Amino acid sequence: VIPMASAQDHKRALDGDKGANTGGMGAYSPAPVVTDELQERITLEILQPTIDAMRKEGAPYTGVLYAGLMIDSEQNPKVLEFNCRFGDPETQATIPRMQSDLVPVMNACIDKTLADVKIEWSKKAATCVVLASGGYPEAYEKGKAISGLESAAKMRDVCVFHAGTKLNNSDVVTSGGRVL
Repeated sequence: VIPMASAQDHKRALDGDKGANTGGMGAYSPAPVVTDELQERITLEILQPTIDAMRKEGAPYTGVLYAGLMIDSEQNPKVLEFNCRFGDPETQATIPRMQSDLVPVMNACIDKTLADVKIEWSKKAATCVVLASGGYPEAYEKGKAISGLESAAKMRDVCVFHAGTKLNNSDVVTSGGRVL
């Protein structure tokens, strides 16, 4: 197990932690609550035991395992969920901080040589802001034209991740709730 950089997401649809709960409206990395000491506890008490248990049950795991955690006021981590995929706002705030090439890390997972890998992380912070279609997370609008992508592509230190978009002729339009 090699932990990736920490991140914290925000689930509420509206500013000020208001509105409906969503799949995530944004995130930032690193998460200040995750100190080096807490990261070591998370690895030793949650991540490694989880991988060891899957192996013991005859279902060894290879790949990315995202642990969604809650940290209580006494710095105790509790697992809310596990995901085995990239794509959440947390990943979108974490991957831009990764200075190592992701492909050799993934190959090391496949080749079972992950213990030989060292991942380098930027000390810079990153943030992800989700742009959602009107009405999300309830019924939301589709087919709305999206402008400004060309300008964003020219900006330094900006990545645009497409989620709920599609091409309509030469226009990029909304096609889902969480759009960009």
